[in-house]
Amino acid sequence: MLVIGHRGAAGHVAENTLGSIRRALALGVDGIEFDVRRCGDGLVVLHDATLERTTDGHGPCRDLPLAELRTLHTANGERVPLLDEVLALVSGCALVNVEIKEGDIADSVVAALEQCYAETPRALEHVLLSTFDVAATAHLASHRGRMRLGVLYEDEPFAHALTRAGELAADSIHLPLEDVSLAAVTAARDAGLAVYVYTVNEAADIAHCHACGVDGVFSDFPDRVIAFKRDHGDKETQR
Repeated sequence: MLVIGHRGAAGHVAENTLGSIRRALALGVDGIEFDVRRCGDGLVVLHDATLERTTDGHGPCRDLPLAELRTLHTANGERVPLLDEVLALVSGCALVNVEIKEGDIADSVVAALEQCYAETPRALEHVLLSTFDVAATAHLASHRGRMRLGVLYEDEPFAHALTRAGELAADSIHLPLEDVSLAAVTAARDAGLAVYVYTVNEAADIAHCHACGVDGVFSDFPDRVIAFKRDHGDKETQR
């Protein structure tokens, strides 16, 4: 069960910041998930379309000049990072899951990733693209190059998302926690898909995901999942 830091280690350090990602890497995660959207003429790592919740700014992010965004501060006093800055930090250290928050920037994100890994193109095989935008997911299926594709869904029935994932030859399906069951995991595996689950923070949920045999979980507290795996491994060894 892979441990993927959700927006870095968002339960410990302000989400989607370099500090949060460094914390997740220091904890020993297998992967890092972060969000990308457009701000002015640049791509930044930020979840919300507006600035109030995660920065000391106000209003929509998209139309703000990038230079102005870079004067704002997150809850831990950092600047909102550029996509390039995050890629420089995580490349070669962990699986990279880029969640694209706006469908119309999909091509720009793919281009930025390919440019970042131009000298090590095989590293693109450790990049996983996902988005809630159904049309953008379909577009990425034929424009992702060497990158992996995950079908990420929320309000859609699991069976429908599973069918989409199969039709798009996706690599994984990303389930909300409430959809996790042994039957769902088995169905996804039978379709040739890895199963990743969001957002898994509590002990009972970690244990449930593990019992169902999921391939990985996204967690704000990746240390909790790592500790569970360590403790579970110790028990298995003693049997």
